[in-house]
Amino acid sequence: MKKVALLATALAMVSSSAFAADMAVKAVKAPPPAAFDPWDIAFGSAITNDYIFRGITQSNHKPSVSAYFEPRYNVTKDFQLYVGLGGASISFPNRAAAEIDAYGGARLTVGQFAFDVGAWGYLYPGGTCQFGAPGIDFSGKFQGAECALNGLVNGNVLKKDVSFFEVYGKVNYTFNDNFSMGGNIYYTPSFLNSGAEGTYASIVGKAIAPSTWFGTSGIGMYVSGEFGRQWLGTSDSFYGVAAFPNGINYADYNTWNIGIGFTYKVFTLDFRYSDTNLSKGDCNAFTSDFAARGNVNGTNLGTFVTPINPSGVGSNWCGAAGIVKLSADLTAMTNLK
Repeated sequence: MKKVALLATALAMVSSSAFAADMAVKAVKAPPPAAFDPWDIAFGSAITNDYIFRGITQSNHKPSVSAYFEPRYNVTKDFQLYVGLGGASISFPNRAAAEIDAYGGARLTVGQFAFDVGAWGYLYPGGTCQFGAPGIDFSGKFQGAECALNGLVNGNVLKKDVSFFEVYGKVNYTFNDNFSMGGNIYYTPSFLNSGAEGTYASIVGKAIAPSTWFGTSGIGMYVSGEFGRQWLGTSDSFYGVAAFPNGINYADYNTWNIGIGFTYKVFTLDFRYSDTNLSKGDCNAFTSDFAARGNVNGTNLGTFVTPINPSGVGSNWCGAAGIVKLSADLTAMTNLK
């Protein structure tokens, strides 16, 4: 009888242990994965002391503010479609005071490679044609009646509408958490609506400081740089000069920048040096800089004369510049939860 009782007790203990084990398994069962939300929105704004684009100021070396808005659709975790709208304050010779950017494309990540292809439109509303320079025969070159009525004091000219678009491709390779390198290429059939083709290619690099450098402060630091070359074709006759009445062949040029940045949460403070090898004369022919100088009381000093810049007026829009930029960039899914 005792043996039967002991056997019953043992069976009960085994049964209880099995039930307890079963309960434990059920208690730690993983919850179902959260539903995948493919949509996200990135947006941000910035202020800088000088808006530099490929080595050339767009704001006459004055401060500029900008903002952007970019909806994104993640087809998978590695493939994203996006569109965007942005704007920046500028100072152009045709009196356009704003740049509006509309763009879209696709991003793909394959291992340590990140690819990006798309198209970008640069719109410059509010421009006024400038061609009424004294002593210049502008017959047949009108972009509208106002061309004969408006002229820059230094003799430079610019169309009313300089809007244009580019297609682009980018690739970036991330070696580790602290270093990456990449390349970019852009193409347009008419840079700044000048009639001249434009191709820009560059290599970029970025080194991020180890997180241990700043402890638990949340501050990050990086060093980054870019070296690029802008190839430009021949303009249409609007920009022609006596030696080249059908248009001028803009000078190709190199540009480079290097800087250091500090990050904290969604904020970035970037200090950068930018420069080009474009001469003051060729810079003036390309930019039509309203602030360019070289003539005094109508006398040509000839200081900056080049084949495509016979006036001798020279521009500093393409020279060395120091840039300080404070920006904030965030995404709805990450920063607004």
